[in-house]
Amino acid sequence: MKKIEAIIRPFKLDDVRNALGDKIHGMSVMEMKGFGRQRGHSEVYRGAEYKIDFVPKIRLEIICKDEEAENLIAIICESARTGKIGDGKIFLSDVQDIIRIRTGERGEAVI
Repeated sequence: MKKIEAIIRPFKLDDVRNALGDKIHGMSVMEMKGFGRQRGHSEVYRGAEYKIDFVPKIRLEIICKDEEAENLIAIICESARTGKIGDGKIFLSDVQDIIRIRTGERGEAVI
């Protein structure tokens, strides 16, 4: 099993969710703030310039079978891409086991 963590722009969440459609069984979504190479950006508000150190982002977590991971990553990349700096990142990691708390089930049956 694999865990896909995607950090995307907030306004792209609906595009990603719609593109994934029924290809996933569940997804966790968290609002977050952070920065990458850009180190934030500057904005002007009422004539005053100020620096935004932490940029708002959305973090998605999806657990899937090994064979589904590459397809889901391609869908996320395509639907979240704007072509500008700050589009985000995707992290892929292995999941050893999953346990459903209610029933005690384990493994891929829980996905």
